[in-house]
Amino acid sequence: MARIHIDLPEKFIFSTDLPVRVSDLNYGNHLGNDSILTLMQEARALFYKQLGFVSEVQIDGSIGQVVADAALVYKAEAFFGDILRIELAAANSHKFGFDLLYKITSTGSGKEIARGKTGIVCFDYSIRKLAPMPETLRQKVFPSK
Repeated sequence: MARIHIDLPEKFIFSTDLPVRVSDLNYGNHLGNDSILTLMQEARALFYKQLGFVSEVQIDGSIGQVVADAALVYKAEAFFGDILRIELAAANSHKFGFDLLYKITSTGSGKEIARGKTGIVCFDYSIRKLAPMPETLRQKVFPSK
């Protein structure tokens, strides 16, 4: 069976450290797969805040973003109290959005815990439809383009 493969760049544009909370654990007493998506969302929200946007759903007027798809590759376990460094990179810019790539590493052990990708598309919340990426977002996420 083919496995998902997520290639990561050498350079990341944002990094944050988040703890593994007791509520992030599953019945195996380690970080649950669903909680990894939650940690990625937290990192993404902090990324947008650092860029100066109000939130993921308020980037430019009524234009925000939604996650169109998500992929995860698990590399190692993480446990309650571990501090995870979540690094973000942007790739594959197109008219309506881009991909965000995530590298999740334990700051204590240095082990890579997981890799992730979310397909981001822009969405006009006032009319509930797909929208072109605002130029302000494009310039902040892809400053060299």
